[in-house]
Amino acid sequence: AASRPTAAESRPVAEESRPESRPETRPAAPTPGGVEPPASRPSADVRRAKVLRRFYRTRIDIAGRVLFEELERLKAERRSVEAKLPQAMVMEELATSRPTHVFVRGDYRRKGARVENAVPSALPPMAANLPKNRLGLAEWIVAPGNPLFARVTVNRVWQQAFELGLVRTPEDFGVRGDLPSHPELLDWLATEFVRTGFDLKRLHRSIALSATYRQTGMVPAEVREADLENRLWARGPRQRLTAEMVRDQALFASGLLVEKIGGPSVKPYQPPGLWKSVLGGSDWKPDTGDAAYRRGLYIYWKRGVPYPTFIAFDAAKRENCAVRRTLTTTPLQALATLNDPVFVEAGRALGLRALKEGGKEDDERIAYAFRLVATRAPVERETAALKSLLVDLRAHFKAEPKAAGELLSVGAAKADPKIEATEAAAWAHLGTTILNLEAAIRRG
Repeated sequence: AASRPTAAESRPVAEESRPESRPETRPAAPTPGGVEPPASRPSADVRRAKVLRRFYRTRIDIAGRVLFEELERLKAERRSVEAKLPQAMVMEELATSRPTHVFVRGDYRRKGARVENAVPSALPPMAANLPKNRLGLAEWIVAPGNPLFARVTVNRVWQQAFELGLVRTPEDFGVRGDLPSHPELLDWLATEFVRTGFDLKRLHRSIALSATYRQTGMVPAEVREADLENRLWARGPRQRLTAEMVRDQALFASGLLVEKIGGPSVKPYQPPGLWKSVLGGSDWKPDTGDAAYRRGLYIYWKRGVPYPTFIAFDAAKRENCAVRRTLTTTPLQALATLNDPVFVEAGRALGLRALKEGGKEDDERIAYAFRLVATRAPVERETAALKSLLVDLRAHFKAEPKAAGELLSVGAAKADPKIEATEAAAWAHLGTTILNLEAAIRRG
């Protein structure tokens, strides 16, 4: 005779599918649709919820079944794509830090005293509530009571403005480094930097608007000889622009610069075949449209084949950290600003801008173009030299109309058909000449 059913067995089928309604000692019966409920374990609640949710979506909610199947397909596709992505190593803190010892005479086999996670005793101590790991170190570095970060930062910003920092060794702020020329000024800038919440824009603005920065770099010979390195800051900065600034300056003065912020890297013109000769791969394909006139910050950079014009102007190759660039003056730089299609096209646009916006007379147009580039009016001898060059250029291009056409064809911008080709070419060449002047690539 069959035994009498228990209370659990006499419940409706809907409750029978609920795992919690069955004793743990009995095997779990399959739910409708063949979905096996999970065993009763500490994590069974989460599994049980997933099983019931899946059963409801596939068996009960008929209208939502299509959406559920589409979601499952997209999840599977996402897992397939993620599996093909390249893997990169990341750093992760160990649950228990590995013992670290001093190696006697650098020999890893001879372990000396054990080293604990801490900061140098000569510097402010780390707060007790900070973890002794990389996160704690980062928070300690930018803590208001730590003067090192603020002093190093303001010194580098000062170096950007004046070429040399208040501490002349930005790569070494330790006991072997140079002492600050104006320690009180360095302290004040650092404390203001901390007080304003590490506001870099405000720091740059305060330096650029200071009386020290706004001094002229042209001083009598006796003043320069008395302080050759300008340690007393008795004159304003007179230095060449960085590689990126030289290109941006030319594009900005000519009106070509696209000042869009953010976005992918861009590939402006560079000599053909350079990538093939070094990498043996596909050649460099220059971008067109607005991408060709983005700031130098966004230029695609490959350490094996860096952008050649930037290298000519002493840009770092990014093979290692460079705290300070060594600025040089070479003939190759003049060849770049005279022949690089980026500068030739910028010179064309600058000459066209002077023709349209500078006025009706040559003197007015020359002064306008010069002021756009050098941010000052030309002196009399500069105007006379450029005006004489313009006369020679007009005669040259009238005699060589083919050369005028070749010059106007450089770059993506098309020539204005309303302006005579020889006149446009003369002003284009004059614009390139102005961009090549020392006043265009130096400040002060």
